[in-house]
Amino acid sequence: MSNNVETSVFRARSRLKELRVAHHDLDTSIHELSTDPNVDLLKIKRLKKQKLRIKDMIVRIESQLIPDLNA
Repeated sequence: MSNNVETSVFRARSRLKELRVAHHDLDTSIHELSTDPNVDLLKIKRLKKQKLRIKDMIVRIESQLIPDLNA
């Protein structure tokens, strides 16, 4: 049973790392696009929403990895 828990934690941490990289990449893209005077504002808005969804997933996974102190 312990092996299943370790595998689950490893997967969650791997996914967390992927999401953090994606979040950072989106942040960089948004910043670069924002400096363009001919920027497509709708594209920036979509990227910001995607970045927020990723941030929500990061927070959800982080909360799953933190043990419940009340347990």
